[in-house]
Amino acid sequence: MQIQQYFTPHAENSEQFSFSREQASNFAKFIANDFNPIHDVDAKRFCVPGDLLFAISLAKVGLSKSMAVDFTDMVSDGILLSLQSNEDGSNELIADNGKCYLKLFEEGEHSNDEDLISSISESYVAYSGLTFPHILVPLMREKNVMINPARPLVIYEGARLELDRLDVKEAKLVGAESKLEVNGKRGTVTLGFDVMSGEDRIGHGEKRMVLSGLREFDEQAMTDVVAYYKERQQQLS
Repeated sequence: MQIQQYFTPHAENSEQFSFSREQASNFAKFIANDFNPIHDVDAKRFCVPGDLLFAISLAKVGLSKSMAVDFTDMVSDGILLSLQSNEDGSNELIADNGKCYLKLFEEGEHSNDEDLISSISESYVAYSGLTFPHILVPLMREKNVMINPARPLVIYEGARLELDRLDVKEAKLVGAESKLEVNGKRGTVTLGFDVMSGEDRIGHGEKRMVLSGLREFDEQAMTDVVAYYKERQQQLS
């Protein structure tokens, strides 16, 4: 994954960067396997994929044994951004107007090994691409709830990564326990994963998403949503 092709550095300040709709949409479809219409170039309410923001943050900040990311708002195209470091070890993705879109916390041993960072980023994004329908639909069926087929609302809330070792060149994420907690019309999905280097488990983590507008699970309606999603994959891939 050549992350540099999915953002544009500012011509006068290399610390600042922005996203075009084409860059963000291409990342969503061709790297993250994410065909959510909100990432379409012509989407009325366009949003840069959270996985792209996370991958760029790792590329710029580096990798620590303990990391957590919280998304505070959605990034649209053309917004000039920079990653700013704080004294408490946290980093913030800040726009020119001071608005914060992402907070990244890190602790412990640190590495700037580009091979390891790229390997974990690529594997994380690939695992995220399995979220819908492979992981999310069975979880919703189990809890007898589903997102609104006419207006599905799934928000990437954050992620956590805990590593025992940083002395490897490659790592792969393998799915672990995932769960859905329902509170009325709102649900929180936790996608667990293990980090593997060969046969060794060198870490673990999770990705968190929020589902809104939940209603009773309808098998036929969900079948139609999945079919539409897969049709978009075939047309746009």
